[in-house]
Amino acid sequence: MADLTTTDLLARYSDVVVRGGLNLRPGQTLVLRALVEHAALVRAIVDAAYDAGAGFVDVEYQDDHVRRSGIVHGAGPALAAGTSRDRAAAERLEQPGVAFLRITGNPDPHLMDDVDAAAVVGALPVELAARERAALMAGGLQWCIVAAPNAGWARAVFGEPDVDRLWRAVGTAVGLDSDDPVAEWLAHTARLRRRAAAVDALDLAAVRYSGPGTDLEIGLMPSWRWMAATMQTTDGVEFSPNVPTEEVFTSPDPARAEGTIATTRPFLLLPSGVLVEGLALTFEGGRIVDAAADRGLDAVLAQLDSDPNARRLGEVALVDGGSRVRRAGVLFHDMLYDENAGSHIAWGQGFPMVVPDGDETGGVNRVAAVHTDVVVGGPGVSIAGVTADGRVVPLITDDVWVLPV
Repeated sequence: MADLTTTDLLARYSDVVVRGGLNLRPGQTLVLRALVEHAALVRAIVDAAYDAGAGFVDVEYQDDHVRRSGIVHGAGPALAAGTSRDRAAAERLEQPGVAFLRITGNPDPHLMDDVDAAAVVGALPVELAARERAALMAGGLQWCIVAAPNAGWARAVFGEPDVDRLWRAVGTAVGLDSDDPVAEWLAHTARLRRRAAAVDALDLAAVRYSGPGTDLEIGLMPSWRWMAATMQTTDGVEFSPNVPTEEVFTSPDPARAEGTIATTRPFLLLPSGVLVEGLALTFEGGRIVDAAADRGLDAVLAQLDSDPNARRLGEVALVDGGSRVRRAGVLFHDMLYDENAGSHIAWGQGFPMVVPDGDETGGVNRVAAVHTDVVVGGPGVSIAGVTADGRVVPLITDDVWVLPV
């Protein structure tokens, strides 16, 4: 890694995103959405996409400072409704044959700190966001989310705008230091799929979490699939929705979760950007009935109250201590990365693709307008599976993956 310049890492990252993440096909249109601060990565990805044979790359730039101004000056309802351009963008994702890439990497994590949390949440275009998520989950297109190193993000991570240092951390997390980063990415995703197959074969009825501040059991549907790393479009094109990724995941039974769980890493509550620390959640009958936090609780409660199904779980994910993101040794302040530092759960919308066709055993939490990941795994935390006959199978013990694959 020491011999790789930031320019080298930018080029390698763009190749992994286009060829490994999106698996862009010749002649395909790529829709790319980013903040204005992400322009350097946008340009590199555009070059990589055309090198891979893209027919057209359509870039949509957004500006969070403009959004903040609208919220502060009372334009929240208009922002929540979305513009005709926003609606056209959502409609485009419902058309077959396109690929979609969204770039994160918050250039100013504290931009909304002095703005009323309820106003920030109230200005979110939840209906359009739900429509776009539904399009992504429908299987008609490849899509991927990646993050762009920038000065503001580096300052949040290191206390100074050291973008080169952030690029090195990203390089570790994504495997850009290997001889062939695209080949390494494909091998990594294959390993994760083998783990998912091993968990899937257990036909688990529940997962149990234990650790400091944590004693929680989450119900599962035995017929629902565990997945990892890649998805396929309805046309059979394989792609990676997240770069990086370290997780094996499924959606739980939204009606069954009992106990308490403590988060193990701070996180930015997206898309509002509010920092949350020390969050603890209590579940009864599948719902979050109580929450406490050292910081950011108001924003969490506002999101949980923003949708009738936000208080139910949509995801459980297994990540062990061997994660490349963990190996990078930093808190990235971006859930795309930080969720991959440890096992996590998510409240809100679940994943319809984990439910086999024709399965009528229950309903995934598919209509929620939010999906928020929080890390609950790490040193001292163990996760076990429970089979339908009550057998307990260790999956991760004290942060170490122990299930044979």
